[in-house]
Amino acid sequence: MIDPRSSGEAAPGDQVNTEEPPSAHASGPTGAAPVDAAVADAAAPRREAAGAPRRKARRRWVGVLVWASVVPFAAWAALRLVPRDVHFEWIRAVAFTPYVALTAAAVPLLALLSRRWTALAVSMVVAATLAACVLPRAVEGGNPPAGGPRLRVLSANLKMGAVPPGELVALVRELRPDVLTLQELTPSAVKGLRAAGLGTLLPYEVDLAEPGAHGSGIYSRHPVAPEPPIPSGMFRQGAATVSVPGAPPVSVVSVHPCAPRYAERAGCWAEGLAALPLPGGGPVRILAGDFNATLDHARMRRLLDAGYRDAAATTGNGLTATWPYEPWHFNGWGIPPVTLDHILVDPGVAARSFDVRGLARTDHRAVFAELTLPGL
Repeated sequence: MIDPRSSGEAAPGDQVNTEEPPSAHASGPTGAAPVDAAVADAAAPRREAAGAPRRKARRRWVGVLVWASVVPFAAWAALRLVPRDVHFEWIRAVAFTPYVALTAAAVPLLALLSRRWTALAVSMVVAATLAACVLPRAVEGGNPPAGGPRLRVLSANLKMGAVPPGELVALVRELRPDVLTLQELTPSAVKGLRAAGLGTLLPYEVDLAEPGAHGSGIYSRHPVAPEPPIPSGMFRQGAATVSVPGAPPVSVVSVHPCAPRYAERAGCWAEGLAALPLPGGGPVRILAGDFNATLDHARMRRLLDAGYRDAAATTGNGLTATWPYEPWHFNGWGIPPVTLDHILVDPGVAARSFDVRGLARTDHRAVFAELTLPGL
């Protein structure tokens, strides 16, 4: 009898193995990982080479963005240090230096996070330069040892006489200034102030009222002697010598050069500031009013370099904004407030306190300072 298995046929009941024999080219579980790793290792240099240009481009653009942030602030700081107002547009822009200085303080952080070390060093120098220009105004100090009588000075821009006379007289009663300087004083405002009783509080006056924005005036508790007005185009900056008991003669100017809103008025603005008297060699001098300039303008720095001190900065209030007190827009953009109104005092005068007050219907805040004059 023939055995079926000897002929290659399966016997009934036998299990048939249908799996194929292992291939010599197939790898089992223990051989798969080395092959995959070898493939990955072979592909890694290609991926690295393909990604290098993208990383290089990314680093280049990060560097461009960092330097694009540094350069404008560096240019601003350089222009701020120039001892002249270089262009009409710069005259308008430099007033916002405190805001630029605040923003510049964030640029070193950007350079640090992006690991741009040269940009970090430059941005730190720029930020420190702008801070040195601005921060001293917020630090009290610099008063001389004046030992004479006290003198309170109040100054207000009436916006072409629009301020209600009763409100201004009420402020005079509250603050009790010895000297009041007014800008944009109109004939109708003079009549209103007299009717409201200003003459009983400050009986001596120099009246240079004119229609519109060109007039000015000085009111005093003490006798005054008019001085020739200081020209600034069509603007008349009133001046007078005030006789304060126990002190040398005090020369007061109601400052108001024309506003440099347009290029054709930049010359008038510059001439009005240049015409202001410098301290020394005469009476004690006080300049009070709407300078249409901040302490960042070169022509204002000229006055400070000559010896004047800003009463607000001396008392640590030099960053207190005075304009615009009402919302003001330029080409559809709101203008952040800046410090245009000042009380500058002679080197021998000490500033004891400073304050600003709002008045209705004007875009300027009134400024008030309590001073100590030199004695006789």
